[in-house]
Amino acid sequence: MHEQRQRADALRNADKIVRAAIAVLRESGPDVPLDEIARHAGIGIATVYRRFGDRDGVIRAAFQTYFAEEVEPLVLATRGAGDAGRALADALGGTVDTLATHHGLLKAARESGAITVDIAERFIGPLGIVLARAQRHGQVRTDLVVRDLAAILVMVLATVHPSDPGHGDARRYLALLLSGLRPSADVLPPPSARPLSPARLPWSV
Repeated sequence: MHEQRQRADALRNADKIVRAAIAVLRESGPDVPLDEIARHAGIGIATVYRRFGDRDGVIRAAFQTYFAEEVEPLVLATRGAGDAGRALADALGGTVDTLATHHGLLKAARESGAITVDIAERFIGPLGIVLARAQRHGQVRTDLVVRDLAAILVMVLATVHPSDPGHGDARRYLALLLSGLRPSADVLPPPSARPLSPARLPWSV
């Protein structure tokens, strides 16, 4: 019983630290020191080091939790939507909103090596399914590939800036780029043969 209680306490402390990291990085940017995260969590710095090893360990855990709770559900929820074209736009719009809001976490995650091939596949895989459905229904151009969607997100997120907390510019340019996805007789030039990598996904901005 004592060991079970210790394990439960350890899990609660770990969750507090992760939640604190997500919140503090959102509020204060990517350079927040580890002791500030510990203070926000109400956990001693020694416990943080014991549980996660170092600041990078905290950032990696925070990004994995954030991705699993706020990004991945956005794309998974669109796979069975009735209107695939609308679902694709909603997935991209929701992704822009949350990534723009958590820009500090994304930058810290990139610097800590938290962005892995597994994370990339969990995002791109479901998005590719929605894209294929929208193409079959004639709602978007047939020459689109899923890496085009990743590039759109990267371009839109490049317009995010601190003086636009409502992300008005990002929403404007996403709408502009989404209009270019509509079916067209014009043929796009083929993409390069370079494979898509985590570093070229939206969290690389």
